[in-house]
Amino acid sequence: MIIQTSTKEKDLLARIMRAEALGEGDLGMLMVGNVIANRTLANCLTFKNTRTITEVIYQNPGGFSGVNSPLFYSAATTTELNLAERILRGEYYYPATNALWFYAPKANEACKATWWDQQNSGRYKNHCFYVPAAGECQEIY
Repeated sequence: MIIQTSTKEKDLLARIMRAEALGEGDLGMLMVGNVIANRTLANCLTFKNTRTITEVIYQNPGGFSGVNSPLFYSAATTTELNLAERILRGEYYYPATNALWFYAPKANEACKATWWDQQNSGRYKNHCFYVPAAGECQEIY
């Protein structure tokens, strides 16, 4: 495991992945999981004090809007828990491989080249992913 967690935190990860990216399918949920894992591992920028999945998800400011979704509050399915397990084991998917941020632009809108001064690493369906400058967050590169 690249991130040691409790069963409760694995469930939390599965539920936020679903709440943020259910419409993006399994791969989209895995990419959201990559961002959460990266924030947990990174000791840089605004993520210096986020060492657990719980701290990352509820970080204020900077947490995830999915915590306000009804999708977040229902029990994780076996499939969703398996997806979370894959993230905790260290599976990564481009363009979220080194990403610390993502957002969903408006319909028919392109990803911005930078977002909060971070470079776009690519898009998957309706999520644009952003990475810190090379060398800025060594733990995720």
